[in-house]
Amino acid sequence: QVQLVESGGGLVQAGGSLRLSCAASRIIFDFNAMGWYRQAPGEQRELVAVIAADGTTSYLDSVKGRSTISRDNALRTVNLIMNNLKPEDTAVYYCNFKDNWGHSYWGQGTQVTVSS
Repeated sequence: QVQLVESGGGLVQAGGSLRLSCAASRIIFDFNAMGWYRQAPGEQRELVAVIAADGTTSYLDSVKGRSTISRDNALRTVNLIMNNLKPEDTAVYYCNFKDNWGHSYWGQGTQVTVSS
């Protein structure tokens, strides 16, 4: 089993920045993708950003251009930097690791609140 631990959430003023980090308890072999999702109250969970095994990245349209996802070479940590934060970015953010065997691992979530 793999445990994912997120850090870096908190209260931020609109226009500010934050860095979310997620560390896995062990290397995930046959890694497929690492990503960040978020879920606001009463909303569906949505994919914010993802980085594939080949380094390809993809972003939710509303965060594109002001967010960067990255991972370390040991494939145990994934980070998300978000700039120019907006109140609508307020949500619980979850990291997710997927392997090529169909396994999907989730962190416990970290709250991000953006005040206007």
